Amino acid sequence: MSTSTSTVSATSTAPKKGAGRRTLSLPVVLLIVAGALALVSLVRLISGAEDITSVGQVAGALELAVPIGLAGLGGLWAERAGVVNIGLEGMMILGTWFGAWAGFQWGPWVGVLFGILGGCLGGLLHAVITVTFGVNHIVSGVAINILAAGFTRYLSNFAFADLDGGSSKQSPRIDPITDITVPGLADWMQDLQQRHWFLISDIAGVVGGLVTHLSLLTVVALLLIPGTWWILWRTAFGLRLRSCGENPVAAESLGVNVYKYKYIAVTVSGGLAGLAGAFLAIVATGIYQEGQTGGRGYIGLAAMIFGNWMPGGMALGAGLFGFTDSLKLRGGAENVHAMLLLLAILLVLVVGWQLYKKKYTAALISGAVSALLFVWYALTDQVPSQFVDAAPYVTTLLVLALSAQRLRMPKADGMPYRKGQGT
Repeated sequence: MSTSTSTVSATSTAPKKGAGRRTLSLPVVLLIVAGALALVSLVRLISGAEDITSVGQVAGALELAVPIGLAGLGGLWAERAGVVNIGLEGMMILGTWFGAWAGFQWGPWVGVLFGILGGCLGGLLHAVITVTFGVNHIVSGVAINILAAGFTRYLSNFAFADLDGGSSKQSPRIDPITDITVPGLADWMQDLQQRHWFLISDIAGVVGGLVTHLSLLTVVALLLIPGTWWILWRTAFGLRLRSCGENPVAAESLGVNVYKYKYIAVTVSGGLAGLAGAFLAIVATGIYQEGQTGGRGYIGLAAMIFGNWMPGGMALGAGLFGFTDSLKLRGGAENVHAMLLLLAILLVLVVGWQLYKKKYTAALISGAVSALLFVWYALTDQVPSQFVDAAPYVTTLLVLALSAQRLRMPKADGMPYRKGQGT
């Protein structure tokens, strides 16, 4: 027994190859953001799509990124404890319905609370099914997605159908949450952005979008990102929780109640997804509508994977997907057409990196795709409307494909665990 325990402990504490490259520090994240902004600014000047980094575009991208980011945070909590949460979409659906139902009756902040509770119920159900009964995590998550969609549709027939402005598929209008605007700074940034200078106007557009009609719930959501990092990486609680996702047998041998931490993580995961759903219903649209999550739970999961199961990287992924999604709302085909040029330039950079790494086949494929995109951009003035609608999902696939080789998930993520299995 002592020999096996020491072996497990030694294995879990042994340094892993490439472990030092997995963390994105704040300076690195800021450098990535600055480089991306400079590249977008260059594309804006070449293409003439001046609205790409406008105040309205950035504000819209932030509003679209928040629910994706909250869902991604939810996935991160669950998977760091070793539970795959494909059910984020269903938990978001529960958050939208319960948030709208309570928000209409008792005000938006009560709606936010009920949205979180609705998501927590979905997370708790997922924990019971996977942790206690050992059902496959993917099967459980898909079942929760289906169950949540049918359950909320059934409830809507009783809760909203007979109300003024409501129906079996939507709720009446919900009172909005107070938003914040910094008058002098917002006006100055708006004026500076409209001058269309290289990089300076783009920075002004980003800052203006962050200080214009910023919902208080958006501020809360943004604070949850560093809050999650601090809890999971700077506290004893977070260390124990992450150990359950890396090596639950070793964690158990050190006295950690693995079941308890998995339950806590998955329930918090559901609560964050429920908060994402409440944000959609109360802040983003001001109304509950059937199907309004639109797959954002899955995109949140993709953002988490893109971020390598880290809050900072996940936030970058959510911002990327939110920005891509917002392009079709302002400027539509023109903005997405400009993104063809941006993607072609990015692939050129990828080719250079792959050549440096001596991955010649991958470099050849990336170069060929880049050339096709350059030709497509040069020979057309806009892209088909179907491609505009599909742009966020295409971006999701491309980002995951390009980042797949650097990913490192928690070692015990998705693996069944039974107490005492290491004895």
